[in-house]
Amino acid sequence: MTIERIGIGPRMSKAVAHGNTVYLAGQVADHTKGQSVGEQTAEILAMIDSLLAQAGSDKTKILSATIWLTDMATFPEMNMQWDIWVPAGDTPARATVQAALAAPEYKVEIAVIAAR
Repeated sequence: MTIERIGIGPRMSKAVAHGNTVYLAGQVADHTKGQSVGEQTAEILAMIDSLLAQAGSDKTKILSATIWLTDMATFPEMNMQWDIWVPAGDTPARATVQAALAAPEYKVEIAVIAAR
């Protein structure tokens, strides 16, 4: 079975597909870095849509999501964007935790695993 890597970098790939499963690395906002959690979340979700499409999947096939927030007080703001984006009836298993991220400008990071 082949392994397909998308967005290969020196340290990690943005996505890896193996068989019928797609694994996305934690995604952070590039264009809205330093802006609100809502703005960063919207950008990240669009990035997830794009990566899943490149891997032959989409958000209706997400199996699980892990979300890291630098401040749990922003949980409702992140959820507002998530609730707009996630398809009703196709919600994945999900965990949200508070954690320090790689740079202080990042306020949210999201990783997903999806079927193809």
